Amino acid sequence: MPNAFTPQTSGDLNYLKSLNRSTILSTVRRSPGLSRADIALETGLTKATVGSVVQALVERGWLREGELHARGGGRPGRALYLDGDRHYMLGAEVGVKGLRLVACNLVGEILASCHREEPPTDPQTTAARLAGLLNRLRQAPAIVERHCLGLGVAVPGPVSPSAPILSLAPNLGWVDVDFLALLRAEPDLPDGLWLLDNEANAAAFGEFYFFEGVPPESIAYISAGSGIGCGVVSGEHFPVVPRGHQGLVGEIGHTVIQPGGALCHCGNRGCAETLVSGWALREALNVETDASLSAAVQARADEANVQALIQRAGEALGLLMLNLHHTLNPSMLILGGSLMRLKGRLIEPALAYFQAHQNDLLRQSQSVPIKIIEDSTFTAARGAAAQVMARAAIEV
Repeated sequence: MPNAFTPQTSGDLNYLKSLNRSTILSTVRRSPGLSRADIALETGLTKATVGSVVQALVERGWLREGELHARGGGRPGRALYLDGDRHYMLGAEVGVKGLRLVACNLVGEILASCHREEPPTDPQTTAARLAGLLNRLRQAPAIVERHCLGLGVAVPGPVSPSAPILSLAPNLGWVDVDFLALLRAEPDLPDGLWLLDNEANAAAFGEFYFFEGVPPESIAYISAGSGIGCGVVSGEHFPVVPRGHQGLVGEIGHTVIQPGGALCHCGNRGCAETLVSGWALREALNVETDASLSAAVQARADEANVQALIQRAGEALGLLMLNLHHTLNPSMLILGGSLMRLKGRLIEPALAYFQAHQNDLLRQSQSVPIKIIEDSTFTAARGAAAQVMARAAIEV
């Protein structure tokens, strides 16, 4: 399947125009403040092509001109930046424990947000609830006068690579759900691009696309919440999200790391989620779904069995990190999700296990950068908005 964030090859003038626009927007996004001449030098495009494309993008509210570049001779050029004042993208996450929504501008700033901590029920009811929250969010003063580029929705399970269908959400009990179709049936929602993706893929994409400075060659984002998932992104001007034949790339929570172990929600035994996931820890500690897991762990922090449980969960997380390091070898690992609220109790044994074994294979003293997002409430929703922007940049 072609990558959704790459202009589709058609061999005609429209393809070339789309490629040039996307390349110029990507160059400015990754290196803000370049002049037209800088962009021509960076991309290899002619100055005439850069000039005409930039002019169109300025007129359409995608780029803005900034300060003059001082030069030793010749006419000084204007610095170019993404225009954060004209457009916005909507992103929403349908999580196992609630709904999270954001409106972002082109530089990744969250202009308005909404969080409803109420577990989804059936798909139809959830779509209706989400539609109501989206319409309310669109009335926020910060975005009401802006143009909406579209809506991205992140869901807690694999999405078919051939159609925007949620194949399975094991922690919700949803199977083969056309969630966007249910959402489109609701009134007053915006036009524009509509996208659906797995929440870990969306989160990874947002972290890569809105990375401050030049992003690493590739990242793997581990979403450790009610379940465990992973999204992987690589690329330069056109980010690539590998999905696999059935959309299962990144479903690390359902890799078996304890054969014959506890029964997982997916039906297998010994999945990683049976050791390190919100639902497994809640079951082990008898914490209700509407109660705070981190508060429950804090209250029982002196109990030896609780310490052993969290230590084992942390080591399982470290094992998953090591497996990703050996199988996908990303340039950076990012840890996010609600389990990060357990802080050092979970994170320290995870990092200790990974750091103790990451160089065993090659026998080299190298360290993979690791970023920890302690509050990832809107990370997936923001990432879904970033996916809308990336697709819209192709179709400007």
